[in-house]
Amino acid sequence: MRNNRIGLKLGLIISGLFLVVLLFLGVAVDRMFTSFYYANMRTETEDLASHFTVMAESSENDTMGMMGTFAEFSGVGIYNVSREGNVMMHSGVQDHGCMSFVRNSDLSAIFSGQKVSYLHKDPAGARYFVSVEPIVKDGQVVSALYIVASTERMDESLAGVRNLLILSGIGAFLLALGSTWIIAQFLSRPLLQMQKATRKIAAGELETRVDIGSRDEVGALAGAINDLAVDLQRYRDSRQEFFANISHELRTPITYLEGYANVVKERLYETEEEKDRYLDIIYMEAQRIQHLVDDLFELAKMEEGKISLSPEWVDLAELAGQAVEKVRLKAEDKNLELYCTVEGTPHTIYTDGARMEQIVLNLLENAIRYTERGSVRLRLSFEPGEVKLTVQDTGIGIPEDELPFIFERFYRVEKSRSRMHGGTGLGLSIVHKLTGLLGGTIAVTSKVGEETCFELHFSLRREER
Repeated sequence: MRNNRIGLKLGLIISGLFLVVLLFLGVAVDRMFTSFYYANMRTETEDLASHFTVMAESSENDTMGMMGTFAEFSGVGIYNVSREGNVMMHSGVQDHGCMSFVRNSDLSAIFSGQKVSYLHKDPAGARYFVSVEPIVKDGQVVSALYIVASTERMDESLAGVRNLLILSGIGAFLLALGSTWIIAQFLSRPLLQMQKATRKIAAGELETRVDIGSRDEVGALAGAINDLAVDLQRYRDSRQEFFANISHELRTPITYLEGYANVVKERLYETEEEKDRYLDIIYMEAQRIQHLVDDLFELAKMEEGKISLSPEWVDLAELAGQAVEKVRLKAEDKNLELYCTVEGTPHTIYTDGARMEQIVLNLLENAIRYTERGSVRLRLSFEPGEVKLTVQDTGIGIPEDELPFIFERFYRVEKSRSRMHGGTGLGLSIVHKLTGLLGGTIAVTSKVGEETCFELHFSLRREER
């Protein structure tokens, strides 16, 4: 892919690591072969030295001739050196001209009965393995026998091994480079897909989805991006629907205000009673607009975290009774039964009384709005350490697939009947946020066409007054 920087980075990192591993492996193999060849040649040279020493210590006359023959056959040089460092006998393939391998310190050790082995490099740069053993006759060291073996063939073998290692390393690196490129492309492709998808989502194409089915962290990230797109799409749709509803909710009262205000202004009424009726309509529509604006302002403050609480000790049973009385007229206008029951021993609760009353009123008004027949019941249950507040109605219910979204801002259930039932779609969102601010929890259950039940839990904390 073009501009696949992450693939390039992955490729460089993996290739670099593989190159380091190859280098360490090559050095280790080279040292292993070098040590093997050196140890093998040292052993062979020392064995030859021991063999020639035994031959030199024998009393046969043709011993030296046999040693020379064996030396030429073995490709080594034999030097018989006196205590003073003079060469008494030389045979083999090495040139007799350079005697730099004879060292006085070694002679002292040899004539004291020790064996010496070492690697020697002459002034011309040639390298040799030197093994020295004392020649003993009649219990005394009479001379030192030097066996000198050239390392030329060993060096050639090691050079061949090194060339093979280099060629093999280059081939392995090229193979790894190709494999790394494929792996990097494979690993980076999902990330590039997610990058393109997020850019499309940011540009407003909220229908975009990432098609990655893996079950690893990359797949989880792709799923999170898809969930984000779904949430944003639902938010956009609900916001557009909300604006459409708000436009309708505002347009209707404004039309009434404009029309009836014009009737009163132009004195197009016949009686004072008719005038008062028109003024009542103007007043109710103004209250309707005020309620809508108040809800919007309240929700905006809560979402910005600018809402302030004034906690105090509140008699929740008394508060619930007052809220029921405030909505009783609305329930009676729809011929609904309205109940308020208290279970357990009532306790005061340390909370914001005004906000708690707002929660209860919103739930009651919502229940009355979507209930055409039957009843609305408010129940308080005081239990050890907590109080449970339940608002249950026998209304139209909420479809199960919409229950997870009813507390979202701008969301409205029964969209086709929203205008008939009224409301702005903000009440439950306000209830949810206020419940959280007051330290409570809220849950909802519902059956379509039968009932809906909102259940809130608040802790009864014993705090200082």
